[in-house]
Amino acid sequence: MSSISPIPGTEPWPLRLAHEADVSALEALIPLSVRALQSPYYSQAQIEAALGPIFGVDRQLIRDGTYFIAEQDGVIIGCGGWSKRRALYGGDSSREHEDELLDPQRDAARVRAFFVHPDWARRGIGRSIMAACEQAIRDSGFRTVDIVATLAGEPLYAFFGYAVVERYDIAMASDMRLPVVKMNKRI
Repeated sequence: MSSISPIPGTEPWPLRLAHEADVSALEALIPLSVRALQSPYYSQAQIEAALGPIFGVDRQLIRDGTYFIAEQDGVIIGCGGWSKRRALYGGDSSREHEDELLDPQRDAARVRAFFVHPDWARRGIGRSIMAACEQAIRDSGFRTVDIVATLAGEPLYAFFGYAVVERYDIAMASDMRLPVVKMNKRI
């Protein structure tokens, strides 16, 4: 996407929109990313309980054309997107219906589902996806953005100027809880 402005000191990664045919590759990437990159912040039990319901593929983002992919030699090494729908996080494995559409004049867009292959972490993939998301969000008429960030993702979003609104826990199966950070930005 040539419209992405480079961040000083990095070159933007070329991105493309995800397609339904990418789902199996995303289903392999997400657990690999989560187990490696979230492990300094969450226990193994928390990670395993979150895989699927919280950390999972959301096909609605793909169908809406709001989910970006970074590739290296044809292999997906990063993904992330934004949503114009009500859900703040989570895969679609337990969702029965499409989420309600948001009103750009009244509601905040959502940034969601960022995952990077551990071998490619901290090379600007997340920043490139974030820049693409913010541009698409602006182009769609939204004025604010909400994120429910993992503890590992918080520094990336803070780099982009997102402010912490609230820290809380997401309830999961087996009485497990996942600490997260709600963040917001006016764009």
